[in-house]
Amino acid sequence: MVYSLIVKKEIRRSFDHVNNQRWDDAAKGLTPNAYHWVAGDHALGGERHGKQSVKQWFERMGRVFPKLQIDIEQVEVTGWPWNTTVFVKWRANASLLDGQSSYVNRGVHVFKLRWGKVYSIEEYFDSQAAERSLAIQARAGLDEAAAGPIVS
Repeated sequence: MVYSLIVKKEIRRSFDHVNNQRWDDAAKGLTPNAYHWVAGDHALGGERHGKQSVKQWFERMGRVFPKLQIDIEQVEVTGWPWNTTVFVKWRANASLLDGQSSYVNRGVHVFKLRWGKVYSIEEYFDSQAAERSLAIQARAGLDEAAAGPIVS
């Protein structure tokens, strides 16, 4: 179906925006009341409601992992334009500020779309790996890595 090819292309493009820290572009495909949930009780965990809060989360992610690179392994699209679900399997890595450690993780994003706009994102990954890496960043002087979650 042509629709799923278009959705796959746009989802891949959104990950490219994240990899290149183009936060406005990354948030462009979200509905105004978008929902975003990330596993864990750490600086990147929690639940947000609203496009602006999700964009703030993207910006924080870029500050706490400035060298983050997410590689997509698989994208699956199911449903119709008025009710679409997208599953994205990915690998992430980033060199950390201590100069010897790396953040490495694997996970799945579940996107829900209506008419090509994302209204829900849930992220499932190893939250303990994220916590360990955030702790390394905080010890290296990046205070925001130890902050509480952005919630709204």
